[in-house]
Amino acid sequence: MDINDIRGLLTALLLFSFVGLWIWAWSSRRKADFDASAALPLEEDHYMTNNGRENDR
Repeated sequence: MDINDIRGLLTALLLFSFVGLWIWAWSSRRKADFDASAALPLEEDHYMTNNGRENDR
């Protein structure tokens, strides 16, 4: 086994990892979680007032 075999195995491993992650990210079970995460930047910050300083509670 030489360096080219190791490079080939590493390339195959990374390709399968990428495809697996892509399938996981686009699965319908994850849609609700990703939709909720996508809405986070649009939500109001209820704890910030007075020009960005935290509200004393």
